[in-house]
Amino acid sequence: MIRNIQTIIPGIATSDGAGVKLRRSLGGQQQVRLDPFLMLDEFSSNDPNDYVAGFPAHPHRGFETVTYMLEGHMLHEDHLGNLGHLKTGGVQWMTAGRGIIHSEMPQQVSGAMRGFQLWINLPAAEKMKPAAYKDIQVEDIPQVILDNGGSVKVIAGSFEGDEKVIQGPIQGITTAPLFLDVHLPADTQFEHHISKEQNAFIYIYEGDLEVGSPMQVASKQAAIVLGDGDLLKVKAGSIGAQFIVLAALPLHEPIVQHGPFVMNTRAEIEQAIDDYQNNRFVIAQ
Repeated sequence: MIRNIQTIIPGIATSDGAGVKLRRSLGGQQQVRLDPFLMLDEFSSNDPNDYVAGFPAHPHRGFETVTYMLEGHMLHEDHLGNLGHLKTGGVQWMTAGRGIIHSEMPQQVSGAMRGFQLWINLPAAEKMKPAAYKDIQVEDIPQVILDNGGSVKVIAGSFEGDEKVIQGPIQGITTAPLFLDVHLPADTQFEHHISKEQNAFIYIYEGDLEVGSPMQVASKQAAIVLGDGDLLKVKAGSIGAQFIVLAALPLHEPIVQHGPFVMNTRAEIEQAIDDYQNNRFVIAQ
C-alpha cells in the first residue's frame, strides 16, 4: 500500500540559540509533532550574521538530538568533556538521556551553513540513561547510487540496494529510526519500503517532488507527513529533487515538554529544572 500525503506542516521562520535563523516545521507548536519525532529545524544561510552566534551552552534531558550538516563546520562541546567537529556531510547523534549541557558553535565566519537538527523522543524507560553521543563522518555514511542516476545516503536504518541491504551507521535504537538523504535527477522516480508500524515524513529542501498514488505535489521546506501504508513512492520534477526521509516506531507515551526538557510527567519536568538549577547535571554519569 502506497503512502499518500496526510498532513503538511510548513516550516516557519524563527530563531534559536543566540539568534541563529532557521525554519521549524515539527515542533513549531508543542502539539505539532509526529510520535516519536519532536522537532525538525532546517538552517540554511550564506550570511554569517544568520548563524555565527551559534548555540552557546544549554541543557537537554529525555530525548535524542540529530544534527545533519549539509554544508559548514560546527564544534560540539559538552560538560562531560566530549568534543567533536561536525563538518560538511557529517552527522552527530546525541542521546541527552538524564542530562547534558552542551554548545554547538560555528567554526567559520563566512560561507554557507546548512543542515538539519532533529529531536527524537526517548521511551520512558530510557529517559534517565547516561548521556552519550556519536559523531559520524561523511566517509562513514554509505551512499547508494541508483539506476536512474540518483543517490541515497543511509544515515540510520537500512536501504535495500540492488544486490544487498545497506545498513546505516545508526542501529539498535528502540524507535528503530530510518534517516535517508535522497537526491533524484529530473523526472525520475524513487520507491522505498517503510514498515507500516512506523510513522514517517519527508522534507524537501531542493527541487520539486510529487508523492503517493495518485501523485500529489508536495510542498518544499515543510514536513510532509505520510499516511498509512508500507511503500514510499515519489517522482522528482523538472529540476530534480533533494529530500530527507524520516521514519520511526511511535512510543504512544505521554509527553510533557518544557523547552529543552522532554519527559512523561509534570513532576519529572520540575525535577529536571531543579536538577539543572542546582548543578546536578554536572555530576559524573
